[in-house]
Amino acid sequence: MSAPSNTYQAPERQILDPKDMSKWLASSAYSEIVSFVEQLSQSVQGRRVSSVGALSPQVEGVVRLLSEAESWINRYPPDTSTSSRFGNRSFRSWGAELQRQAEHLQRELLPVERHDAAPELAPYLVAAFGNATRIDYGSGHELSFVMWLLCLCKLGFLEPSDSAAIVLTVFRQYIQICQKLQRTYKLEPAGSHGVWGLDDYQFLPFYFGSAQFVGSNTTPAASLDPGFIGREGDEYLYLQGIRFISEMK
Repeated sequence: MSAPSNTYQAPERQILDPKDMSKWLASSAYSEIVSFVEQLSQSVQGRRVSSVGALSPQVEGVVRLLSEAESWINRYPPDTSTSSRFGNRSFRSWGAELQRQAEHLQRELLPVERHDAAPELAPYLVAAFGNATRIDYGSGHELSFVMWLLCLCKLGFLEPSDSAAIVLTVFRQYIQICQKLQRTYKLEPAGSHGVWGLDDYQFLPFYFGSAQFVGSNTTPAASLDPGFIGREGDEYLYLQGIRFISEMK
C-alpha cells in the first residue's frame, strides 16, 4: 500500500510463476503482512468476542460496509434451475455487484481526503470474497481481506487501538459472510489441500482463535466437544470454525 502522501494505483499481480515466490518472501510487503497478522493475533490473546467494548466510528463504518455487501445475497438468490455439488452461478451476479460497488463503498467509508485511495483498495475487497468466474473461495481470498484491512491501517483510517475489534468484530463478521456465501452458492474450495489445515476454506480463524485461548485451561480436545462448542462457540473464532466444519461435512 502506498504512503498517504503518494499517488495510488490499482494493484497488479506480480507472482506469476514459482521463481517469483522468492522475491515475494524477501519483500518488505511480505514482512509487513506477517507482522500485521501477528500483531492482530497478540491483540486478542486471552480475549472473548464479548470483551470488545464500544467500537470506534471507523470500525463501525467497516461493519456497515460488510453488512451492505451481505444484503446483496438476498438480491441474488441461488439459481435453482441446475443442481450440482459445487458452484451456483448466481454467485457471479453477487460478485458482479461487488465489482460495481467496490470503489463507491470505499469512498463512503473513507474521509474525503482519502477518496483517491479507493481504486487501490477496491481490488483487495473484491478479491476477498472468492472468484466469481470459478465460483470458488479459499485462504488466498481470506488473505486479500487481510490486505484490505492492512491498507486501511496504513492509511491511518484504522488505529492500533482498533486491533482487537478488527479481529473479534470485523474479521469475525467477514468470516460469517463468507460462510453464508459458501452455504448459499456452494462455493468450491479453491486449491484445496485439506492436509495443510483444518478447513478447506479458512485458515486465520484458527490462528486468531487459538490466540484467544492463551492463558486459559482449555485443551485442544475441548474444541471437539459438542457441549463446549454449544456453550462457548459464539465467543471463540476457533470454535466457530470447528462448528462450521461440522455443519458442512
